[in-house]
Amino acid sequence: MTYKATLKVKFDTEWTSTSYSFDNFSGFGDMMLPEEHYTFEVPAEDLNVHQLFRFFATVARAMGHDEINIMKGGCGLAFAEDRSVENMRKVADEFELTLGEDLRKKFEDMQQAEEEWERIKKGSMGTVLTDENNQCDV
Repeated sequence: MTYKATLKVKFDTEWTSTSYSFDNFSGFGDMMLPEEHYTFEVPAEDLNVHQLFRFFATVARAMGHDEINIMKGGCGLAFAEDRSVENMRKVADEFELTLGEDLRKKFEDMQQAEEEWERIKKGSMGTVLTDENNQCDV
């Protein structure tokens, strides 16, 4: 059995002029198109979620959205208040991000690691290591 799927998005715009000009009887300037029609189509049999969002980002750019707002839209979708915190943490971990709720624990972990490093640098007898070959970069 053969499976075939297509995802199609159609975007149509039409401008109605409210200004009348003697130079341009249509009412539109030289830089304005009175209407535009776009159809975006992608084979969807094996479309993964990253490809799907890239497709929708292409549609959003054609509609006039810029890259930053498209990225904000993706983050807003992932980190919206109606999402579970557990799922937000999974996404944040995948992209090496920290949720605001987790900042204090991350800071405390970093402080503890620095204190442990200071203890290790002192050596077993409380002396500070000075040989550069025996020290690790932080």
